[in-house]
Amino acid sequence: MYKDNKLLDLSKNISEKTEKINSLLLNSLLRKYQKASNQKENYKDLFEECYELAFPQRKGFYDSTVGERRDEKIFDETCVVGVQEFASRLQQGLVPNFARWADFQAGSETPSTQKEKINNQLDEVTDYVFEIIQQSNFAQEIHESFMDLAVGTAVLGVEEGNAINPINFSAIPLTDVVLDTGPDDRIDHVFREREMRYSDIKIVFPNGFYNEELEQQILENPDSKTRILEIVCKDYTKNNEDAYYKAIIHEPSECFIDYKEFSGLGSNPFVCFRWSKCAGEVYGRGPLMNALSAIKTCNLTIQLILENAQMAISGIYQMDDDGVVNPDTISLMPGTIIPKSPTSAGLQPINAAGRFDVAQLILSDMRMNIKRALYNDMLGNPDRTPASATEVAERMADLSRRIGSAFGRLQAEMVQPVLQRIIYILKKQGRIEVPSVNGREVKIRSVSPLAQAQNQADITAVARWLELIQSVFGEKLVNILIDTEQVAAQLARKFGVPDNMVRDEEDRKKLVEIMNAQMQQQAQMQGQQPPIPLNPENTPA
Repeated sequence: MYKDNKLLDLSKNISEKTEKINSLLLNSLLRKYQKASNQKENYKDLFEECYELAFPQRKGFYDSTVGERRDEKIFDETCVVGVQEFASRLQQGLVPNFARWADFQAGSETPSTQKEKINNQLDEVTDYVFEIIQQSNFAQEIHESFMDLAVGTAVLGVEEGNAINPINFSAIPLTDVVLDTGPDDRIDHVFREREMRYSDIKIVFPNGFYNEELEQQILENPDSKTRILEIVCKDYTKNNEDAYYKAIIHEPSECFIDYKEFSGLGSNPFVCFRWSKCAGEVYGRGPLMNALSAIKTCNLTIQLILENAQMAISGIYQMDDDGVVNPDTISLMPGTIIPKSPTSAGLQPINAAGRFDVAQLILSDMRMNIKRALYNDMLGNPDRTPASATEVAERMADLSRRIGSAFGRLQAEMVQPVLQRIIYILKKQGRIEVPSVNGREVKIRSVSPLAQAQNQADITAVARWLELIQSVFGEKLVNILIDTEQVAAQLARKFGVPDNMVRDEEDRKKLVEIMNAQMQQQAQMQGQQPPIPLNPENTPA
């Protein structure tokens, strides 16, 4: 009996300590959330202005509902259409649909003698990963994220799916997230604000904990909506490890629904990426912010044109106050008879003070500035002759040069984290076996059209150099100077040719040995002197 009481007391103490720890953690997370929310308040007016002028179909940062009409301030559609084109152009250049836009390759710590063999094996992994991506909803969701990126910051959720759809992607609008950075100036705190029905809470979080207040609300108001706070934070207590913890909190009742810890590259379910940022700021600044002045000028100019047109059509009139005509009841409609005093001049039109002929000049310049800011000015005139393949490649190279800094940031904050997250989920599901994608064991090489634009410059430099050497010194010196096998392999990598289409070094040596044996056998059958054998570099030994 004494032992049982002692066990009960011990269990009670443990339960009280656990509840106290949960309460301290809950208060700490809510304080972090409140601090990050206060910081976001400084950006809300700017974000709301961008959303009003570019995303009239989306919910705003202030009181608004889904589907509400928000286009009262839009008189010119250049910005609305331009943002759509910006997202499509960026998607086509960075992560094109139904294409391999990255490769997994052996990292820097892999022995050079094994790299080709490992690359061929990783090429099969790359094919499988991109097959999963193409069958998922990645293309649809990343386009929505790129539209958010026009403002400056985008958040893409990458969650584990089911047996049919292994991975689910979700573009999380900037209105639903609060972000914060850590000591390394990277986004390491994501607070997602979700609205859901009480009846859906247990479906979304089946293994969660529910206090009495929340249980009562679920029973009494199943169709009412409530607010759930989903928090993902980096765990800095674990050194030399990419570790995170995730907490689910019901804000109205302060119920700690769920808590999980996970570690490893790609364990963070949220991928946050920015176009560019100012030092010390959390949220990014996108090309849409740079074009705000031109966008507002365009809208104001169109508004003035419409007001001037209305004035020209309807006109402004004056009349003598003779007590006959009542201006409050008069109606200027066809066939209307307006009485007037014999001594009165009746209605007299007032000429406009000036003309608004400079509007088209202003609009032309402002629209071009908007298109240039959103990188939509390189498509050319559709009425002209269609562009050749060379011209298209040059335009893509020009786009690569213009967004060079943003491209590097997107590689680090979007492309690599997305692929690392996919690898993490597929490894967790037991679908693939691959070492850590950390750049040392396995690295990611971008082969997107924007990345290929730089490779084309490298290919052109090699081609010009070979042409110059051959024209000046002759073909014999080229064969002596150039390692043709390595040049061909390097050009294949620059062209983005899959590794499994190029024989590795071991296979090439075997093929050269077979060719030498065949040449010697043929010479012996013809009674000739055996030819000089070929070395693996395909040059005379």
